[in-house]
This record gives sequence, structure tokens and C-alpha cells, in this order.
Amino acid sequence: MKQTNFQLFDFLDFDTALPGNDVLWKTCAPVDVRVDGPDVVFELPFQKQKVSNDITPDRDVPRKNYRLRLRAYGPKILRVSVGFGVPEMPGSLMLAFDPTLQVVPLQVEKTEDEWLVKDAGGLLRARLDRRPLKLDYWSDLLPEPEESLELSFYPDGKKELKLSAHDHFFPARHDAFALALVERDGQPDRATLSFHIQPDEKFVGTGERFTKMDLSGHTFQLKNQDGQGVNNRRTYKNVPFFLSSRMYGVFMHTSAYSKFSLADHSTRSVQLLVEEPLLDVFLLGGENPEEILYEYRRLTGFPTELPLWSYGTWMSRMTYFSADEVKEKCDRLRREDYPCDVIHLDTGWFRTDWLCEWRFNPERFPDPKQFIHDLRENGFKVSLWQMPYIAANAEQHDEALENKYMCILKQVEKQGGSNFSALDYAGTIDFTYPQAVEWYKGLLRSLLEMGVVCIKTDFGEDIHMNAEYHAMKPELLNNLYALLYQTAAFEVTKEVTGDGIVWARAGWAGCQRYPLHWGGDSACSWDGMAGSLKGGLHIGLSGFGYWSHDVPGFHSVPNFMNSVVPDDLYVRWTQFGVFSSHLRYHGTSKREPYEYPAISGIVRKWLKLRYALIPYIVEQSKKVTTSGYPMLRALIFHHPEDKICWHIDDQYYFGDSFLVAPVMNSENRRDVYLPEGKWVNFFSGEISEGGRWLNNFECPLDEMPVWVKYGAEIPVYPYPVSNTDEMDLAKAADVRFDESFGGLDRSILSELWKRKND
Repeated sequence: MKQTNFQLFDFLDFDTALPGNDVLWKTCAPVDVRVDGPDVVFELPFQKQKVSNDITPDRDVPRKNYRLRLRAYGPKILRVSVGFGVPEMPGSLMLAFDPTLQVVPLQVEKTEDEWLVKDAGGLLRARLDRRPLKLDYWSDLLPEPEESLELSFYPDGKKELKLSAHDHFFPARHDAFALALVERDGQPDRATLSFHIQPDEKFVGTGERFTKMDLSGHTFQLKNQDGQGVNNRRTYKNVPFFLSSRMYGVFMHTSAYSKFSLADHSTRSVQLLVEEPLLDVFLLGGENPEEILYEYRRLTGFPTELPLWSYGTWMSRMTYFSADEVKEKCDRLRREDYPCDVIHLDTGWFRTDWLCEWRFNPERFPDPKQFIHDLRENGFKVSLWQMPYIAANAEQHDEALENKYMCILKQVEKQGGSNFSALDYAGTIDFTYPQAVEWYKGLLRSLLEMGVVCIKTDFGEDIHMNAEYHAMKPELLNNLYALLYQTAAFEVTKEVTGDGIVWARAGWAGCQRYPLHWGGDSACSWDGMAGSLKGGLHIGLSGFGYWSHDVPGFHSVPNFMNSVVPDDLYVRWTQFGVFSSHLRYHGTSKREPYEYPAISGIVRKWLKLRYALIPYIVEQSKKVTTSGYPMLRALIFHHPEDKICWHIDDQYYFGDSFLVAPVMNSENRRDVYLPEGKWVNFFSGEISEGGRWLNNFECPLDEMPVWVKYGAEIPVYPYPVSNTDEMDLAKAADVRFDESFGGLDRSILSELWKRKND
């Protein structure tokens, strides 16, 4: 449908021809409020509107009453829920309430002018304004505005979050609705809720968004799909959560297709639309982004701790095809002194490339258990690729179909997405069916018992839609599928190996509990690198703690499989990877550093630096699992009051102490913003005052614009290792960053950094 610039069509998805099957019901003023257990319930009448872009009531139709239920969880979370013929406040797999999160009883105080909702501690949590509008009559040219819902929420008892009761031009021309329902063919179908916002309000989050830091002025469709790159609107990881510069968060508890309009369809409102007859919204308060995201994780779960080996280098390409090839790559990495912990086998370890059957090709991998054991003896752990789709000629197909372990297609349907093979997939594994979950875990268990340490849970952002699943309609399952898929793989990996880990691409609310996730199929280009970083910043503002990306991008340009990756891009992306929670080389062509002889020595130094930083990374990871912080942090985590930081999407904090500004061009220079504070240049030791720009900052290829907070003490590992098995973290040493530091070449890491480049 072409854009009309009218909210009814562009946001609420009415057909411009207005055939009459969709009908808008708009909320009116509450007729009652009462205490119901620990909750407070408002009785809300809804008035049918005439089928027109002019919003006018159809008074020939009686009003319908629905309930708006409020529930408080501690002093910083308020839940607002309206069910249109369905129960309010349902449970779901997205929710993983922290044991310390307790429901606080609410009470009501009524006066003629207002109804106040307070919690047991006396904290104001909601307010209904019942005062009549102040008027000074001079004309009756236009009718009076219809009654609306003059309701404000106070998620933390301080900040007012008011519904958009009057976002209109004249009474019939609305740009947002405080609360409204759309019926389709006489049945509740979708619902919208809107909040009034400030003119300078900014927004972040909503998942792995490959766009600017401030999301205001955009409308986002929350529908997982294959991103096919990191420079477009498509994204693998949508999360129905956003955070405002006014320091509140909004989590829409749903797996249905949804929309957020962030000061876009109206610059006076932020609007939510959900394609199901239920609005279940958590409003989160806090003094800064970390506090708000901490509350979000208390609702949906905290990331878990990851094993030490996962912080080492992961080496991969699409793909290695035999045990001999893998052994040759690993031996050369060791021989040429590139530290590495994980070798990943992508699509080529099956009998046919891309034909996922969860079994090694018996000719090219004749003794997989011994193969994995030999690699382990050489300090390499094995990660394996697979997918949740079953091809028609896979050996498991008939078993899966007969036992309903995969969806039942209503008609033959080609699975879309980044499938670079000639295979079609007959169905999606049905993780809504417990027997299918156990069957899938059994497939992975046999691999993990051989010694595999990690499963790459690729895809999962798309499922077969023209199909039947055991416990859920595909329209509600599509977004949630990633959570079910990754939970199964994570649990069996934890059970067999003791390490809870997956390497996942898709995501939704709750997936942060099962790390780790990576950013998908970026282009090997500067814009691919920039898009990846944007995605990483926003996913870190959406509850995820660990996030990685393909170094130096996944696919080459312009020839998808075969264009040469530029040397400087390889180095600069390596640097970005070193200062990310996890570092994996992967892509459609050669990725091993020795394949780039002109810069292989520089890369070796950076990989050694990565291992030197592992004690710091481990230290910071503990904070990720107990707070609202991610490892890779937008500047607003530490400088929410600095308006400049709400617009910076090419710099970040790495943990508490490092300020990182990747170079993303071939000119070896960039502008850098130093926030308030005192900073020590990681390479030169030069001390600088913050609160200013370093314009056209020059940085040679073997260095990177990195600063450390003045006075910080960073634990490092100053000894050379080939993998983390050789590390004893008790031997880590602290480096203090002040006048005594003097730069990397004068630090205890100097021997590692100066080590020969050849």
C-alpha cells in the first residue's frame, strides 16, 4: 500500500478503500475503578467509530466495556494490560521473573477531580484526571472533542507517562489514540496504545536496529526476518522494548507482529500497535539506562556466564569440507603463532553441503570423534553449524514427518532467507511440541558427546508460515521461535558439556538468557562494518549482554562469494572484534590471517592483545550477568545527560573502562568524541580532558583510537599463549591508567605488542 500520511492507514493498517471489514473502537473515560486483589482495574467503555478517515463516533451502536488492569512489581515496574475478550496479564516463555521481583498491592483514592492509584508504600503509580476542560467559548464551528482517557502512569512514582488523549488537529482528524481497538469482521483483531512525548525526546533499542542511535522519527515493524545484510530495515533480532531519553522503558509483552512509531506518525506521541486483541505493557522506571535495563532483565531474564574459552579467537569460513582441511588450517595457525581457541565448521560437514542431517560425512570425516579429540589436544574446540529446517531428502525427514516433529505444511512452500544452496526445506522443527524438542536435543546430544562444544543455531528468524504447529499459530510463533530454538540447544549443551552457550542469529525478548548472538550477514565493506556496530549498540540497549559479528564481514562486494577483502578492512574489523565480547572470523571466502600476508603480522599482534585482555573481559562479564549492562555499550550508558551521546553510533564503551572508536575508512583518520572525564590514550599514554571533539584524529593502521578512563585498573594477562587452556587467570596483573602508564609500548604488555610481525 502506498503511504498516505494518515495514521489510520499507515499505522493502523486500514485499507484505503475502507471496505468496512475493519472497524475502530476508541476508548472513553472510565466509568469505574476498583481494587481486585493486588491490582487496580479500570472499567473502560469503548465507542465504535464510523468507517471513515474522519474519526467520528457511531452512536447508533452501544458501547462495549473492557478492563484495564494495573499491577506493580516493586517500586520501578508498572504493568498495564487490556484484554479484548482474552485474559489480561498472561504468562509466557518471554517472562522469567527474578525471584526478588515482588508484586506490590495497589490501592485507590477517589476525589471529584481525580482518581489516584498508589502502592502499599504510598508511591503514586497512576492518576486519572477527571477535571472538566477549561474553555473560553467564541465559536461553535466545530463540534466538541469526544471524551477520552486522561490517564497518566508513574512507573517509578516520579516520572509522568501520560496517554495521548488529544493528539488530533480537529476532533475528527487524529494522529494517535490513547487506547483503541480494531475489530476485523466483528472480532477483536489488533490494538493500539499511545503516550504523549516531549519535543526533544529520543529513543533507542527495539532490537538489533541497523540505523542511527536516536530512533525518533521512525516507525519499526517488529517482525523477525532474514536481514540479508546489516544496512536495511530487515533485522534478525526485533525486541518489543524501547528506552527513552526521559529515562523510562516500555516493554510490550507479545510475540505477535507489532509496530512502534517513535515520534513518527505524530511528533507528539510514541505509538504501539499489536496484531492481537491484547495489550500487555510493562512500564519501567530508573535514573539511567542501566537501571531501566536491569528492571527489564528482572522481567525477561539475565544473560548467563560464558566459558573462558569462548573469549578466545573463533576461526571459520563458509566452509571447511574435510577433516584434513581443518587439520591443515589449525596446524598452520599454531605454526605461525596466531592464538585461537575454536574452529567452526559451517555448512560443509554433512554428506552434502547445506543438507543438514546432524551427522558427519563419513568419507570426508571418517572418524569424527578422533578428529575432535585430536583438535582438542592441539588446543582447538569444535563448533558446528546447523539449522532448524529439514530438507525433503534429509535422512530424518520421514521420521520427523511421521512423528510430527516438524510443522505440517498446508501446501508445498519454499523456505525463504539466505539459503545459498539449491535445497528446498520441507518443514520447520516444531519446538512448540515437547516430543520434538527432545528429539532435536537427541540429535545434538550425540554430537556434543563426541566433544563438540557449541552449536551454531543459525536461522530461526523465519519459519514456514503456511503450516500447522502443535501449540501456536505461525503468526504468533514466528517472532518467538528463536527463543524456543535457542533454549533447546542451550539446555542440551549445558547438560552434556557443562557450558551453557550457543552461537545464535535470530532473537526476541528473552533470548538474552541464552547467549551468545551475532549480527548476521554483513557485507565486507566499511558500510557493513558501520551497520554491524549500529546493530550491536541497539541490541545492547534491548537487554542483550553478549554480541558479536563476522570479521571482516560475511560476504564480499560486489561478487558475493569471490571479491577480495581489502587488507585495511581486514585489520580494522579485527580491531573492532578484539574490542567486542566475542571474536569470530567468518565469511564466504578466505578468513585465516595468514591468507593476508601484507598485514598478517599486524593481525597477529592484535590477536595477542585480545588474549591479554581476557582477564578484563571475564571481569566485565560478571557484571553483564547481574546488571543491566552489555559488554559493548552505547555512550549513553555512562553519559545519559550528554545530548551528543544520544546521537553517536560509531563509538562505544567496552566494559566500564575502554572507550573505543573504530576506524571505518581507508584514510586512517576519523572524528572522535571524548565524553566528560579524563582519558588516557591506550597506545600513546597521552592524557586528555573530555567533553570535546578530536577532529580528524589520525591513527596508523596497526593502532586504533582507544582510550581508558583515567585512574582505571585493568587486569591483563601479560604472557603469550596459543589458547585459553594455557591461561592461569590467577597470574593476571593490573595495569593502572594514569601518568605512570606511558603507552602500550611501555607497559607490561610491550613484549606481546612488539613481538615480531613476520
